[in-house]
Amino acid sequence: MKNRARGALYGLAIGDALGMPTQLLSRREIAERWGGQLHDFEPAPPGHPVAAGLPAGSITDDTEQAVLLGRLLVKGHGTIDPRELAEALISWERDMAARGSLDLLGPSTKRAVAAVLAGVPPQEAGAHGDTNGAAMRITPVGIAVPPELPTLVDQAVAASYATHNTGLALAGAAAVAAAVSAGVAGAGIAEATALAVRAARIGAERGHWVAGADVAARIEWAAGLAAGRDRVEAAELIYTLVGTSLATQESVPAAFAVLAAVPDDPWQACLLAASLGGDCDTIAAMAGAIAGACHGLRAFPARAVAVIDAHGLDLAALAGDLCALRVVYQPG
Repeated sequence: MKNRARGALYGLAIGDALGMPTQLLSRREIAERWGGQLHDFEPAPPGHPVAAGLPAGSITDDTEQAVLLGRLLVKGHGTIDPRELAEALISWERDMAARGSLDLLGPSTKRAVAAVLAGVPPQEAGAHGDTNGAAMRITPVGIAVPPELPTLVDQAVAASYATHNTGLALAGAAAVAAAVSAGVAGAGIAEATALAVRAARIGAERGHWVAGADVAARIEWAAGLAAGRDRVEAAELIYTLVGTSLATQESVPAAFAVLAAVPDDPWQACLLAASLGGDCDTIAAMAGAIAGACHGLRAFPARAVAVIDAHGLDLAALAGDLCALRVVYQPG
């Protein structure tokens, strides 16, 4: 279980780092610079809108916010105080800005955090958060909570509602958390995806209603669309039909579509996701977390793990601490 938990955190960080130089670029721009698909970590190209100057293997907000959430979860013995999360996110953004980074809080998170710190009740602060920020950082909840519904969805909601309290965003976060949790418990990609669909249906009933396509239905459709395709065809279908924006109903199904196309090789799944274009660092982070949970840390090349270890995040220890929380949620 610990090997799979480590796989989830490292997979998230590996996918994120692979997608760092390609995020916000079009698929055509990626193809012109790197060919049809990335083959390794790459530095950000000159003039990149948010990552210019970052060396190959650099992580982004996806990894850093997931680690932040995981440490708060461990500190709170399985619970997260919404105001403490808001304050931690603001402190993180200030630190990033001081380092000269342009990769800061996303639109939903930034708006909600400001509202919480201004005294707005957390349940209302995230009432308009419908983007993928909750899903991108939810992996620690999937590691810490067993794959039992609706308890798992309850915990995903509790970790998300301060910034993303809409049925759309909560469905996406619940799906990713459920897939990671299932993988840590021993499931393969197909079983993890099936649980993700069930969790998304429950999550969609939580929080405030906003207009948007059904996340559970789109996960099923996207996975079916990509399954059995070669990687080039799968990438084109995901990019043109599923969508790769920061909208939850695009990026979360896109991650599951990647896994359906490349179910047996987490490293290649991350490379495919990072080559899509759009919000591909987040898509690769989610796909990497789920693939890592289902296959374990040893499924990634040792050199890729070493690249992530160089950031000093101590992901192995965090994975162990999160695994230890599973007993908190056991029945009885």
